[in-house]
Amino acid sequence: MVDEPILRLATPEDRPALEALLERSVRDLSRDHYSPSQIDASLKAIFGIDGTLIADGTYFTVMVGDHYAACGGWSRRKTLFGGDQASGRSADLLDPATDAAKIRAFFVDPAFARRGIASLMMRASEQAALAEGFRNLELMATLPGVPLYRALGFTATGTHEERLADGTIIPFVPMRKPIG
Repeated sequence: MVDEPILRLATPEDRPALEALLERSVRDLSRDHYSPSQIDASLKAIFGIDGTLIADGTYFTVMVGDHYAACGGWSRRKTLFGGDQASGRSADLLDPATDAAKIRAFFVDPAFARRGIASLMMRASEQAALAEGFRNLELMATLPGVPLYRALGFTATGTHEERLADGTIIPFVPMRKPIG
């Protein structure tokens, strides 16, 4: 018998396991899209757990048995991407009448990729954002994430290159989706 995925809100106690999951996800699932130096730099400067999402109760983890299979969530705050270590963050609240809720920090353990777990987290995120009055979602997709987000109904709205302090450039794709 295969354990069913269980979605729950992440807690501060989950953080060490989620950080390890995030690193496994980025190193494995990004290797066909980013160079090793881009991956290393992005893990230092961009990708990480955002403690604000956990504190806000908008960040999920998915457990399969006793394994952390994935994490991800949404935000009612202005920051579009990046963990606690990322620069340019804003804790300002969004206006659901005019702003899009942010889909944030989706990472899947490579051992659990392509099993519908990210879709499970997205449905929960959409429902929660909709319940708070949001009518649109936006995200900053990594290159390996673009096919997933397209399959979930998101449309690319351009391209974005994040220039890190060390000069490394990380390409992303901003995406948007109406909900409700």
